[in-house]
Amino acid sequence: MEEIQEHQSQSIGKDDEDEIVVEQAAGAHGDPLQHGDFPPKVDSAVEILQEKVTKQVVKEGHGQKPSKYATCFLHYRAWTESTQHKFEDTWHEQRPFEMVLGKEKKEMAGLAVGVSSMNAGERALLHVGWELGYGKEGSFSFPNVPPMADIIYEVELIGFDEVREGKARGDMTAEERIGAADRRKMDGNSLFKDEKLEEAMQQYEMAIAYLGDDFMFQLFGKYRDMALAVKNPCHLNMAACLIKLKRHEEAIAQCTIVLAEDENNAKALFRRGKARAELGQTDAAREDFLKARKHAPEDKAITRELRLLDEHDKAVYKKQKEIYKGIFGPPPQPKPKPANLLTRMWQWLTLICQWLLSLIYHLFKRERRKAD
Repeated sequence: MEEIQEHQSQSIGKDDEDEIVVEQAAGAHGDPLQHGDFPPKVDSAVEILQEKVTKQVVKEGHGQKPSKYATCFLHYRAWTESTQHKFEDTWHEQRPFEMVLGKEKKEMAGLAVGVSSMNAGERALLHVGWELGYGKEGSFSFPNVPPMADIIYEVELIGFDEVREGKARGDMTAEERIGAADRRKMDGNSLFKDEKLEEAMQQYEMAIAYLGDDFMFQLFGKYRDMALAVKNPCHLNMAACLIKLKRHEEAIAQCTIVLAEDENNAKALFRRGKARAELGQTDAAREDFLKARKHAPEDKAITRELRLLDEHDKAVYKKQKEIYKGIFGPPPQPKPKPANLLTRMWQWLTLICQWLLSLIYHLFKRERRKAD
């Protein structure tokens, strides 16, 4: 496989063959997954796949359905139907599940029936009878599933490979896995350029699935460099898609994965800074942009983002100043209230009484002096 090279001297604000770069967070279709503590409520029609398996579509997919022996990559959550107890969640583990249709484990038979009916990108709710799940005995290890437990699956088919019939990732050589991941990455780049962001992310996620942590741990030297040259751009391109979809927290997570391998990666710092700025985390965003500028000092996109942050801070300060001026400024002087008729009459009577008392007092003093 031809080794992929990143050119750090190129502007972060421009596309290159390896990575897709986003300047504007434009809106696009697609919603993040729900938290998933309980099965989602679905209103779509119920499709009977087999006597013990039914399906309801949560989100439509695209393209073809996988055939027998296709290697499928999927995320799923599983609950026991009677107690609604969740016993598996690959989304939470952030690790896609790999299944070769026709070679799945016995307890996955019902899940495989559902997956084989799905298009790439489709998300569905499956109801599976215990006969095609963990059976009469259940499972008392991991996962812990009671005997004769019907199962609910929320499953998303990320994508599948029809090539290399029945050959799982674990059976591939390092070159084969890196090559398969690189092909997925290039497919994702093409989809991104066509604004098919959800489909592009599926390709990137499938590429990353070929280069999981267990596989990367075994690589050294040239092979590790080759794998990272594919894996890191996939994470960064995922972040680019997520920023456009306004899923900024997920974009931050993708950039942080790259920074764990390469703490000075300017593109990861730039995109994480953009996502943080969109979330209002201006101090953290500025820290990312300043660090990115150290490694790409001539990049105009970083300079522009720092200028936007400064302008934002000035606008916030001005607004706060106006607010606090109203709070802590001199209190307004109360306007005198117009007196009513009774009040004015009382004031007049009081003045007259005071004048009469003063007059009587002066007359009394004058008469007393005459007497003396």
